[in-house]
Amino acid sequence: MENTTQAPLGTAAKVAVPVRVKYCLYARKSTEQEDKQVLSIDSQIKEMEKLAVNEGSEIVTRKQESHSAKEAGQRPVFNEIIEEIRQKKFDGILTWAPDRISRNAGDLGRIVDLMDQGLLTEIRTYGGQKFTNNPNEKFLYNIPFENVRNIHNIHK
Repeated sequence: MENTTQAPLGTAAKVAVPVRVKYCLYARKSTEQEDKQVLSIDSQIKEMEKLAVNEGSEIVTRKQESHSAKEAGQRPVFNEIIEEIRQKKFDGILTWAPDRISRNAGDLGRIVDLMDQGLLTEIRTYGGQKFTNNPNEKFLYNIPFENVRNIHNIHK
């Protein structure tokens, strides 16, 4: 997927320059509710790879884990992804659904902070959702998280 940026002010021609997003494909399956998972990790990866090929997206790495995202900072592979974004190894995340990335306020905050810093350009999902460093899209990224948090609060 390509984003465009304007050429710096003062240049003779103000032409949009394509900026190619480098993606990490991230697949996760919770260990808590095995019977309620929509797709296996392998199925998530296959479907996301097909999407990337169809859209011409560049996947530079693939990461997967079977770990609950209920508690912040507890997923080793997710923590590795955060660090690799900081190291600028990639600037996009391709994932099955937003809840594969964050299901708690701590991890959500880390993702939004990377967007605010300009290190995470976008998150794309299989369902066609795209989240960038745009107030509206960050708000939309937060909605699935809010639904999960409300469900957890109901069951307390």
